[in-house]
Amino acid sequence: MTHRFDPTSLREYDIRGIVGKTLGPADANAIGRGFATLVRRAGGTRVAVGRDGRVSSVELETALVAGLTASGVDVVRVGLGPTPMLYYAEATLEVDGGIQITGSHNPADYNGFKMVLQHRPFFGEDIQHLGRMAAEGDWDKGSGTVTDADILDDYVGRLFAGYSGGAYRIGWDAGNGAAGPVIEKLVKLLPGEHHTLFTDVDGNFPNHHPDPTEEKNLADLRKLVADKKLDFGIAFDGDGDRIGAIDGEGRVIWGDQLLSILAEPVLKELPGSTIIADVKASQMLYDRIAELGGQPLMWKTGHSLIKTKMKETGAPLAGEMSGHIFFAHDYYGFDDAQYAAVRLIRAVHMIGKSLTEIRGAMPVFVNTPEMRFQIDESRKFAVVDEVLDRLEAAGANVNRTDGARVTTPDGWWLLRASNTQDVLVARAEAKTQEGLDRLMAQIDEQLALSGVKRGPQAAH
Repeated sequence: MTHRFDPTSLREYDIRGIVGKTLGPADANAIGRGFATLVRRAGGTRVAVGRDGRVSSVELETALVAGLTASGVDVVRVGLGPTPMLYYAEATLEVDGGIQITGSHNPADYNGFKMVLQHRPFFGEDIQHLGRMAAEGDWDKGSGTVTDADILDDYVGRLFAGYSGGAYRIGWDAGNGAAGPVIEKLVKLLPGEHHTLFTDVDGNFPNHHPDPTEEKNLADLRKLVADKKLDFGIAFDGDGDRIGAIDGEGRVIWGDQLLSILAEPVLKELPGSTIIADVKASQMLYDRIAELGGQPLMWKTGHSLIKTKMKETGAPLAGEMSGHIFFAHDYYGFDDAQYAAVRLIRAVHMIGKSLTEIRGAMPVFVNTPEMRFQIDESRKFAVVDEVLDRLEAAGANVNRTDGARVTTPDGWWLLRASNTQDVLVARAEAKTQEGLDRLMAQIDEQLALSGVKRGPQAAH
C-alpha cells in the first residue's frame, strides 16, 4: 500500500487542506501509518490523539486512529478540546507523541493535523518525510489498542494551579471554537465576574470567524465589554492556541503588546532572561524587554520554530504577533491561549494598574496590519532574496532573521515569504503617518524592482 498527499497539504508547521478536495480520511489514515512507524522506530509505543470541533474532525479522527493502530501503536484518545489540551496530554501522560486534528483558524471547510513527537515539535522536514514514507508505503505493521482518557478537568485544573491574579470583571469569547468547554470550566474557578460568548462548540462558526487577530472578529466582545462595563475582554482562535484581547475601552491589545505585559512579572522573577518575539513584532516590544532588564531576541515566525528556539536558549517566555504565546516559566513551553489568559490576569494584578491604563501608557506608533498578498510559489523566496541583495548593496540597515526587516529613521518595515502559503507578508511601523507613507513607498519600490505589485489581501 502507498499513498500520495496533495502537495499543498504538507505545510511547514502542520498538514492542512480543504476537506473533500485536498484532504480526506485516506490522508488521515496515511498520517497515522507514517507517524506510528516513526514512533516505533524511535522506541515508542503510545500516541495521544485530540480533535477540534470541526464537522469533519470526527471522521478524520476515526481514519487517523485506524492508521496509527494498523502500524502498531496504542492510541489514547483525549477527545474534543483545544490544541494546547493535546499538547498537555503529550507532556503529562505516558505517551511518545501526540496528534491534534484541527483546521486552526482557517474557514470551516478546512482541517488538518498538528503533531508532537517525544515532546518536540514535528514540522518542516519531518512532515516532508511523512509524505515520502507514504509514497513508498514505508510503514510498519501491527495492531495497536485504543483507550479513552478524559483529561479536560485535569487540564483546567493545571491552568488554574497556583493562581494569584486577583478578581476582575472579564468578557470571554470562544468563537464557537474548541476552547469553549475549557473556558466554561475555567471561569467557574476564577475569582471575579465573568461573562462568556459562544462557548458552545460549532464547527460552522455561526457567529463570527474564530481568528482574534482580525479586528472585525472582536466586535461581539467589544459590545459585551462596553455593555457590561467590564475591565477587559479575551478571545481565542478556533483551536485555542492563539489569544486576542481588548482593554476596557475596546482597544485591541495586539500580540506584541500582550507579550510586553506578560514579560514584566516574568523578568521580575527571572532577571536578565531571554524573551523571544517574531520578526513581525513592534520595536516597542524589544525596547520594553531591554528596559525591564531582559534580553530581547528576534526570531523567525512560526510556532514550531519559536518552540525550538526556546529550548535552545532556555527562554522562559516567547510570543508572536499572531497571538501564539509560549510559557516555559512554570509551564511546558508550548503555545496555550487559555494559559496565556490566566497569566495575563496575573500580570495585570502584579503590575498594579488596570489593563486600560497599561494599554494607554504604551508608546503610540502608526503601523499597518499584517499585509498578505498572493505571489507565484516559485517566486516568493526569490523576490525576498532579490530585495535583500539590493538593500545590502545600498548599505541599508537590514536584519535577515526571517526575510528582510529594514530599519530607517522613520521606523521599520518587513517583507518575508510565508512558509505555509503562496503569499508575501509585509508590515511597517513608524512614529508618524508621513513616516509610514515613506516606508510603504520603499516596500512598493522594492517589489516593483522585482516585478511584483501588492495585490488584494490574501486570507490566512
